Amino acid sequence: MGLHVIVGKGPVGTTTADALVARGHEVRVLSRSGGTSTGAVEHRRVDATDAAALTAATEGADALYNAVNPEYHRWATDWPPVAAALLAAAERTGARLVTMANLYVYGRPSGPMAPDTPLAATDTKGRVRTAMWREALAAHEAGRIRMTEARAADFVGPQVPPAQSHLVRQLPTLRRGRRAWVVGDPDVLRSWAYLPDVAATLATLGTDERALGRAWHVPSAPPRSQRQALGDLARAMGRAPVPVSGVPWPALTALGWFSPRMREIVDVRHQFDQEYVLDATATTETFGLTATPWDAVVAATAGAPVPARA
Repeated sequence: MGLHVIVGKGPVGTTTADALVARGHEVRVLSRSGGTSTGAVEHRRVDATDAAALTAATEGADALYNAVNPEYHRWATDWPPVAAALLAAAERTGARLVTMANLYVYGRPSGPMAPDTPLAATDTKGRVRTAMWREALAAHEAGRIRMTEARAADFVGPQVPPAQSHLVRQLPTLRRGRRAWVVGDPDVLRSWAYLPDVAATLATLGTDERALGRAWHVPSAPPRSQRQALGDLARAMGRAPVPVSGVPWPALTALGWFSPRMREIVDVRHQFDQEYVLDATATTETFGLTATPWDAVVAATAGAPVPARA
């Protein structure tokens, strides 16, 4: 068992740290604010844009995980220096770079998205993530680093803050029995990534040589529309399903004048007006990873007793 260094102590970083500890690894978490170290996880205060500091904190590590989460409207400015520092640290230390990513790189989907789906992003955030991927892959192919990447659908689970989940943010509305207003068409099918499945995938990619040099998708349960998923959550909470409506795009566009985050959501409208489904067949076939059953995901997210797996 070796040392695994995680940059970022948000929900992904924290859950991944737990997954790695459970596998017997030594874990160090780096963040701008630091944290309280325990017997299982060491915390250090490190600026993710400081390549020298990242390198010093990563010396001797088997793997370096990018679990950084810049403000949604600041990706174009905040991601490049972080990505450059992580690449430098990986190259100087020899630690495998494992990046947590998303599906933005594919642009508007024409069917289920697999890791070999063409990278066709035209929006700012998708182009930023595509540039990060291509730069890291080029460094890998040149023999400068060893890298891999996990891409996941929208997060769900009790570990996810409401601001980072289209479903979790609706839980108070479901408890009150009020109408839920969602982004996009509430009836198009979507994939959802349960955060413990995300962490399990990252921990596997950080410890298996077969992961290197390509991207992998986090296994997800069969897709559910926002209306279906919110109905499932309501029932798990002992409530009746609530009416679900999509906020009109002109209203969201108008809100974007006052909310930078909403302006960025409008910029990726293509993710919400048609099916947005992930294919993780390669991950399951290669590593044996499978998605947590949807009823268990729903129960955990809603705070209900989790059904036993068959």
